[in-house]
Amino acid sequence: MSVTHPFHPLAGQVLQFVARWRCWSGDVVFYLDEQGRRRPIPAAWTDVVADDPFRVMAAGRCPFRTADLVALADLIDRRTL
Repeated sequence: MSVTHPFHPLAGQVLQFVARWRCWSGDVVFYLDEQGRRRPIPAAWTDVVADDPFRVMAAGRCPFRTADLVALADLIDRRTL
C-alpha cells in the first residue's frame, strides 16, 4: 500500500499493509512502521481506496466537489440564522 495524500509526510512511500478497519474515527488502514509498530492512517489517504471519479476527472483543477460546497453553504446558512 502507498500513501497518496500529497501533504502527508509519508506521501509516495510504500508501507506494509496490516489491516483495514471501520472504527469510530472512520475508515482506517493500519501499517507497520520502521520499528514494526502498528500505525493508523485514514484509508482515503492511501491507494487502498479507489480514487474518487471527480478527483480523477478534475485532475487538480477543481479542489472542491459541488456536493461539498452545497453542504458547506448549508452549514453557513444554519450558523447565521
